[in-house]
Amino acid sequence: MSKDTVIEVNNVSMEFNLSEEKTDNLKEFVIKFIKREIRFQSFWALNNVSLRINKGDKVGFVGLNGAGKSTLLKIISGVLKPTKGTVKVNGSLAPLLALGAGFDPNYSGRENIYLNGATLGHSRADMDKKFEDIVSFAEIEDFIDVPVKNYSSGMKSRLAFSIATSINPDILILDEVLSVGDMSFQRKCRDRMDTLMSDASMLFVSHSVGQVRNLCDKAIWLHKGSIIAAGEVNEICDQYEAYVKNL
Repeated sequence: MSKDTVIEVNNVSMEFNLSEEKTDNLKEFVIKFIKREIRFQSFWALNNVSLRINKGDKVGFVGLNGAGKSTLLKIISGVLKPTKGTVKVNGSLAPLLALGAGFDPNYSGRENIYLNGATLGHSRADMDKKFEDIVSFAEIEDFIDVPVKNYSSGMKSRLAFSIATSINPDILILDEVLSVGDMSFQRKCRDRMDTLMSDASMLFVSHSVGQVRNLCDKAIWLHKGSIIAAGEVNEICDQYEAYVKNL
């Protein structure tokens, strides 16, 4: 991997096994599994995907639902391990995927800041320095010592976004996260993203082709787990929109 390359994906494939049997609870599933009454259908979410992201690239991923966009970002982020192939990352990652999914609902917002920060690879000392800014940006000062299970979905998303973007990363990975909170908070998110993106590389998934055009300089079109086209953002978005119109 060259010094200018921050992400290298080589021949990555991802298989999921989908159960063909309906089970109403875990006990019923275990009994059927032991009796070998559970049958699985193999589903390949990604098929032999290879790509290279260079330093400073802003890459948008477009494609229909089920194309494999989110699965690919989860593999690059380390959330999923590919069935086949390899991923190499050179630099620090800030994955903004399923905001708040890593929170412990029984812990307070304060405790989850340190827990989530550790998950992202940040030391306690780093989080101490950023703590006040995180709380202020998330607008949860009055609720910082309340268990997260009592937060609204918007409060959890704001806190997760604030934590993930508190320390400047080398690589930003975003999956439909620019609609966090109300209109005022969305403007704050965009301003912070503009600041972070001035130096960082970015991978971005959105169903809004307009957002991809506005935020990215390159695009990759995925369809049924394979790359259909990759290149300059407007060229790829034009191809994808023409395809969608003819469906």
